[in-house]
Amino acid sequence: MASVFTRIINGEIPCYKVAEDDRFIAFLDVRPLKPGHTLVVPKKEVDYIFDLDEKTLADMMVFARRVALAMKQVIDCKRIGVAVLGLEVPHAHMHLVPLTRETDLLFTNPRVSPTDEENKRLAKAIRDHVKL
Repeated sequence: MASVFTRIINGEIPCYKVAEDDRFIAFLDVRPLKPGHTLVVPKKEVDYIFDLDEKTLADMMVFARRVALAMKQVIDCKRIGVAVLGLEVPHAHMHLVPLTRETDLLFTNPRVSPTDEENKRLAKAIRDHVKL
């Protein structure tokens, strides 16, 4: 069965897309740690990020960098943190999280609940700044 991320990639489940090319997609997390928390996902379904071939993994980081730079332009934060957990969905992905302090990247923190309008505005603002 396809992962939830594959279903998003295939358009079966809606998302707040911030960037996409032929190999990767980035969209807002539905349970964000901070507003703007974004997931970067390869379109090829591979369970574990370190099972990706070296070129795909390197290209994924370059894609993520472009998204993070755009996020930094539109979100008031000190940095964009990166986390790879990979246990919650069996599809390689990385989290890009706006940070004002290191503890913002703790996945035990309560999740925030941006409104649909806030997510749409933020996704568009990031998308408008991504340079692919």
